[in-house]
Amino acid sequence: MCHEPASRPPLPPVAGGERRGRRLVLEASDGNRFVAFSAMTDIVDAPGAVILPDVRGLHSFYEELALRFSDAGVYALAIDYYGRTAGTDARGDDFDHEPHFEQATDDAVGRDVATALDYMRSPEGGGASAVFTVGFCFGGRISFNQAASREELAGVVGFYGRVAEEEPGDPSAPVVQAPSYRCPVLGLFGGADPNIAAEHVEAFRRALVASGVPHEIVTYEGAPHSFFDRRFANHANASQDAWARVLAFIRQKPSRPSGWS
Repeated sequence: MCHEPASRPPLPPVAGGERRGRRLVLEASDGNRFVAFSAMTDIVDAPGAVILPDVRGLHSFYEELALRFSDAGVYALAIDYYGRTAGTDARGDDFDHEPHFEQATDDAVGRDVATALDYMRSPEGGGASAVFTVGFCFGGRISFNQAASREELAGVVGFYGRVAEEEPGDPSAPVVQAPSYRCPVLGLFGGADPNIAAEHVEAFRRALVASGVPHEIVTYEGAPHSFFDRRFANHANASQDAWARVLAFIRQKPSRPSGWS
């Protein structure tokens, strides 16, 4: 598991936007209906972030995170992965995600992400001027790989997403997919994360360099998996720095290098 029920996102630098949040149900191209949480801002021409949660899907941490993004002048939309198997009803902290996670496929999740991106660019969804994905753990891996499959993205951000092959020949590993990435990448990792080895992060960085993908890879020494949590007072500096890097990455609205289609 990534963030626990008591986890809360750190506070961002505030840009003065008026935040407005609500739950809604979106429908993917295959007819799947899934829950999302939208947080609007009154900042004109604001960028947008589609938030990709950890393995538990949409829960309170990510709803609050969407509001924190809107505090900072960024449209945000956090999505759930399990509409196909768990429906759209509200869930408690005791939700057993494991059987639903086991049935989630890359293709199905990809369709839901595409729907979220389309919604965020629409007038109803805020008409974001540039759209990014920001993912955590399982969602971090998904976020990285959107750079290979979503031509319209301005950039992708991944917090402690696994980048190595889960097993030999794993085609969905970010280190394997990196040569196909078509937008800038920001990767944020904990140096004391037992789930992600330093050599795997370095191999991912080398793959991005070799492929000419603009990127920033940051490892916070001593920080654990899921360090981005305001309960972890001893890692507050890492959280603050991560917020600053994410917002700078999004606000700069990085463009693709010349030669990319």
